[in-house]
Amino acid sequence: MKEDKKEIILQTAEKLFSELGYDGASTRSIANEAGVNMAMLNYYFGSKEGLYKAVFERRFKGFHQTLISLNEEDISSWEKLNKYIDLYVDKIAAQNCFQRLMQHEISIQQRSEMGSFIVEYLLRNINEIRKILREGIENGSFKEVDIDLLVATLFGTKYYIVNLSGIASALLDKDLSDDNILNTDIKPRLKKHLKAMLESYLKPAACINN
Repeated sequence: MKEDKKEIILQTAEKLFSELGYDGASTRSIANEAGVNMAMLNYYFGSKEGLYKAVFERRFKGFHQTLISLNEEDISSWEKLNKYIDLYVDKIAAQNCFQRLMQHEISIQQRSEMGSFIVEYLLRNINEIRKILREGIENGSFKEVDIDLLVATLFGTKYYIVNLSGIASALLDKDLSDDNILNTDIKPRLKKHLKAMLESYLKPAACINN
């Protein structure tokens, strides 16, 4: 029951921080909406900053463990890469508000310690996709490429869809603020696009010629 309350607090905090920002969302308003008292919130998280960090840590750790498990699977490098794209795009669609909150926190640079905390966790997850790409290059499944810029391309596409949704909505002629459109239209299109782009870019020349 206590763990359920902790999870409810984290879910509520993520929602309010996403809507109101760090400064706009008070711990009292989070506690009230979560249906808990301030004593319980402080017991679990200690402070507003502790709660804020816990919101990010919850998301990062869960996805990081998923990526570690993916890298341990006994499947081909191409299968790992395609699974990664599915997981990555599903995460973007399911955590749309959190993605905006994360990018906002990095961009404002008002809390340098928090920004460093986020970047550190992001790099842990990025290292897992780097492992897939390096493995594929080493076993001959992928051609030699600039891994860092390829990862930047993947993240740049995500940033455009999530953080520049107004421009992306106009370009794609779809309302990306509509969760139904995001999940039924944009998500499958994005998966297909990223997989096709990666296949075109990574497939060795001999495979293309054949």
